[in-house]
Amino acid sequence: QVQLVESGGELVQAGGSLRISCAASGRTFEIYRMGWFRQAPGKEREFVARISWPDSSTVYADSVKGRFTISRDVANNMLYLQMNSLKSDDAATYYCAASKSRTGRYDFWGQGTQVTVSS
Repeated sequence: QVQLVESGGELVQAGGSLRISCAASGRTFEIYRMGWFRQAPGKEREFVARISWPDSSTVYADSVKGRFTISRDVANNMLYLQMNSLKSDDAATYYCAASKSRTGRYDFWGQGTQVTVSS
């Protein structure tokens, strides 16, 4: 099993920046891919970004491309999402996810961290 714990969500002004984190523990050696998803009230969960290894290739949703950066700290089993130029549409609960495969479903999910954007 892999445990994921997100942190860092808070209230931020539109146009501002925020970095959220995800700490992974347990059988982290089984993970090949991690991602960030988000869900706003009344909306479906949507993909934000993902990073795969060993090449650290990244993919972003069009809505965040150029504003968000996903990264990881291998030594400390941490995943980050740097969010810049935040918009009201970015307000959501952000979830960290991990996959034991390079494609397909994500096997493990965190509990989420809330990001609120004030206009």
